[in-house]
Amino acid sequence: MSSADDAKDLFAEISKLHTEQRNKNSMDIDVRSISEILKIINDEDKTVPLAVEKELPYIEQAVELVVSSLKNGGRLLYFGAGTSGRLGVIDAAECPPTFGTTPELIQAFIAGGKEAMFKAQEGAEDLEENGAKDVAAAKVNSKDVVCGIAASRRTPYVIGAVKKAKQLGAKTIYITCNPREEFNIKEADVAICPYVGPEVIMGSTRMKSGTAQKLVLNMLTTASMIRLGKVYENMMIDLQMTNKKLIERSKRIVMTITGVSYEQAADYLKKAGGNVKTALVMIKAKISAEEARERLRKADGFVKKAIEGKL
Repeated sequence: MSSADDAKDLFAEISKLHTEQRNKNSMDIDVRSISEILKIINDEDKTVPLAVEKELPYIEQAVELVVSSLKNGGRLLYFGAGTSGRLGVIDAAECPPTFGTTPELIQAFIAGGKEAMFKAQEGAEDLEENGAKDVAAAKVNSKDVVCGIAASRRTPYVIGAVKKAKQLGAKTIYITCNPREEFNIKEADVAICPYVGPEVIMGSTRMKSGTAQKLVLNMLTTASMIRLGKVYENMMIDLQMTNKKLIERSKRIVMTITGVSYEQAADYLKKAGGNVKTALVMIKAKISAEEARERLRKADGFVKKAIEGKL
């Protein structure tokens, strides 16, 4: 088949994608006032959480895969291109300071490499083998979960990554903004398909599709971290005290949960080696730092279990 025929096939494929259709609600947006433009965008954005809501059962399945993997020495690895890839990088980068995870536990790979995070690397997403190579380079194995992110569903880089991950025995998740009934990637164990409809600007999937993907990624990692004992009530308790803001937030969390003073919170955190969980167990159970750490180990990191001694 000639390159001209390949181009026509690609044109036909893209033309059918729901993410490439025109939105009837914004057909005359180019002649609207600024306030009217913003109203159109805002009205369309309001539909996104409802689309995500319909996918909650599948997001739950994905969280179960992630929790099982992380409990058993695996990793969560995102693979995406363009906006989708950048959203994966953001989510992965925010987990260590928020939940005290190592950078290796949740990683993100973007077509075109690190440079693509800041400047579009056009063409990097066009080959499945590029995704497969990145999966191989990451030494993906059967303990891992690989999550492909592609608003259009068809991104070759992402498909190649998911296929290779499946070959290596990893569990696989796929996030797309095209309808579930059109999902055809058999290598995905769980498909998450928040269908947000055509974008305000045709094909600009950084808009509603990007918002939907961000909401899903928030759920994946946050729900997983909660199930791994990284949260007490609704407070992050495994954060890393890596800057002044996080140091003060750590003190406030300890004070809020235990009722100790600012000075006492600082003292307990010092004795706990800066570990909020250890400080909480020390105070609530009235035990030493060493015993608190041992209780947390036996309780798989769950503070309430460690405090109550239900080990």
